Amino acid sequence: MSDIRTIKKYPNRRLYDTAISSYITLNDIKELVMTYTPFRVVDAKTDDDLTRATLLQIIAEEEEKGSPIFSTDILCHCIRMYGDSMQGMAGRFLEQSMKLFESQRRDATDPMKAVWSANPMQFMQNIAEQNLNMLKTMQRNFFSQEAFTAEPARKTPEPEDSEKP
Repeated sequence: MSDIRTIKKYPNRRLYDTAISSYITLNDIKELVMTYTPFRVVDAKTDDDLTRATLLQIIAEEEEKGSPIFSTDILCHCIRMYGDSMQGMAGRFLEQSMKLFESQRRDATDPMKAVWSANPMQFMQNIAEQNLNMLKTMQRNFFSQEAFTAEPARKTPEPEDSEKP
């Protein structure tokens, strides 16, 4: 049996979890995300992967509920990245940023982190420094790519003494 749960989406928009042989809701899929349970949503007829579309649907519903994560400005910036030559880099940057943020969030909420309770300003400064270092590293890696470095001008070899007029 596969480690990844398969959720089948039917034309009537119902979701069927093959692992528990039961219909589920988007809330149930959100719970799979929250518990780090690997899953895949597929079209029941074509077997096309619908996981991203389903996750975007959950995000859209969550954004409507109260205090959204994505401001209008952030959404406009994201839309502008589509079709841009840096679209792939933007996706990787956002993914790495979210991973770092999640790691920092876990550290901040971990009751064993005495630093947080003893000196919250120092803790926040450390987070800011980590973020800055990550951004500098990403920038350095981006600009060190061969596609972005200018090819040095080639020198023509000097004629040897015997070849000089």
